[in-house]
Amino acid sequence: MSTPHIEAEADDFAKVVLMPGDPRRATYIAKNYLEDSRLITDVRNAVGYTGYYQETEISIMPSGMGMPSAAIYITELYRSFEVETIIRIGTAGGFGPELDLRDMVVASGCITNSRMPELLIGKSEYDLTPTPSLLTAAVDLSDETGLVLHSGTIFTSDIFYEPDVGLNARMIRDGVLCVEMETAALYAIAQVEKKQALSLVTISDHLTRGTHLSPEERQSTLDEMISFSLKVASKEAEAIG
Repeated sequence: MSTPHIEAEADDFAKVVLMPGDPRRATYIAKNYLEDSRLITDVRNAVGYTGYYQETEISIMPSGMGMPSAAIYITELYRSFEVETIIRIGTAGGFGPELDLRDMVVASGCITNSRMPELLIGKSEYDLTPTPSLLTAAVDLSDETGLVLHSGTIFTSDIFYEPDVGLNARMIRDGVLCVEMETAALYAIAQVEKKQALSLVTISDHLTRGTHLSPEERQSTLDEMISFSLKVASKEAEAIG
């Protein structure tokens, strides 16, 4: 059942996968949040794990950086390993004045400067949105726990070092909350493969204020997002059955 980028058996993965960008983050989650976690793949050091969170089986698989890398793992998980749901957890650069460092954003919609979604979906007009039930579950959980969760459109970019000096102002004008580099691929592929997807990101940098989390703040903030996303993933796994 191994693919070119994932060396595992079909039943090694749980139905629900959390997907951080950094392989080291995958290891951190497995070691600190999952019980009985086991390494199930490490091709090119993209380490994947499966374990239990509150008696619910969950897998962790990193995406790497950017849509081309993420699309490889997302497609192989959906097509070859019978994964039903992928929840991206990552960081983002904030645009909106309503956002503060450490705030969490759930991507209720996504725009991109990449042609990947158009090529995958096969038409020039499309919507990139999460699975409605997952979005509702995340919003409801934030209400229950009192965690601040912003819901709105995010921008997935193919460019990290952005040359367009007017981009930030346009994004704020259009109500786009933040920028990252993977969500558009996740939402497009989930649509094509008829699977479930959600993207959660934490604001680690504010692009219009020029502020950034320190390494220590970034760690504690991501812990908050990891804990929250695992609760969402657990509810989703129970719903799948």
